[in-house]
Amino acid sequence: MDFSLFYFANNSRELESDRYRLLLDGAKFADRNGFSAVWTPERHFHEFGGLYPNPSVTGAAVAAVTERIQIRAGSVVAPLHNPLRIAEEWSVVDNISGGRVGLSFASGWHAVDFALKPENYENRREILISYTDQVRRLWRGEKIDVVDGTGKPQQVGIFPPPVQAELPVWITSAGGVETFRNAGRAGAGLLTHLLGQDLGELEAKIAEYRAASVEHHGKDGHVVLMVHTFLGEDEDEVRELVRGPMSDYLRSSLGLLLGSQQGSARKIDPSTLREKDVDFLVERAFERYYEDGALLGTVDKTRKIVDRAAGIGVDEIACLIDFGLPQDTVLSGLNHLNALRQSVSVSGKS
Repeated sequence: MDFSLFYFANNSRELESDRYRLLLDGAKFADRNGFSAVWTPERHFHEFGGLYPNPSVTGAAVAAVTERIQIRAGSVVAPLHNPLRIAEEWSVVDNISGGRVGLSFASGWHAVDFALKPENYENRREILISYTDQVRRLWRGEKIDVVDGTGKPQQVGIFPPPVQAELPVWITSAGGVETFRNAGRAGAGLLTHLLGQDLGELEAKIAEYRAASVEHHGKDGHVVLMVHTFLGEDEDEVRELVRGPMSDYLRSSLGLLLGSQQGSARKIDPSTLREKDVDFLVERAFERYYEDGALLGTVDKTRKIVDRAAGIGVDEIACLIDFGLPQDTVLSGLNHLNALRQSVSVSGKS
């Protein structure tokens, strides 16, 4: 099992200065201690995740302070951009980092984000696959057909050329099984999480992904699971330490998560929920995540979650560490997370 760090900042207005210290210091720790990657997201127009409007910018910052760790987007919301710009920006980061870039592409999960490209909202899932393919082709040095400012057809490629000949690619899925299959058909890795699905449901979806990947590309693929993470020495202390921040995180994400159900039979307007209903949902969610949906607790307790994830086919756990705890607390907890990583590594070699 590989371990990486994942960032998605709960409250972008919480700190008035030094807002990216946790990102950069965490990246340096991960780089020194054998973690696989650092993932930063793309979020717009909301304090939930609002520290990260452009993962290529934060990726370049991580590249400048690290030497070996992979630098990944989790995720690029492909339909909000021109594929040429995605490929250009990340080629720069690939050069700065000496060839350490990887991208997970997402279709987008909230309608307001598409203020940047409203015409792409309706067909965003189809556009995701098309744009991902175009970025990969541009990365390989191919040119694509465009129309210039005078209306004339042209063919253009990107500069600078990237260091890596092939771009490592994942597709992000919030749980829709067809997206799992599409990732396999595209020959991409898969990035997912446990918001709205449990490990039992995920196992069946991973099997669908693997089957599609083998059928179309003859390979098993690569599955990354994002989980909320904080480890300490005492189980009761950790539970009470994370209860408030984790509950606030779940509460702040509730509107976005329910909003992502637009157009489905499960659509719920968060504004119609009574406060006690919200409290009930948040409390239930916290208990579920703490027990078996996150790496929260001691090394011994969280090792069981890692073993279960490995058993259903997860290749890498992306540890979301910035869900509201103080920065110094999070950074000190990385030593326990590294102890978990080392214990898994030693067991895997025995």
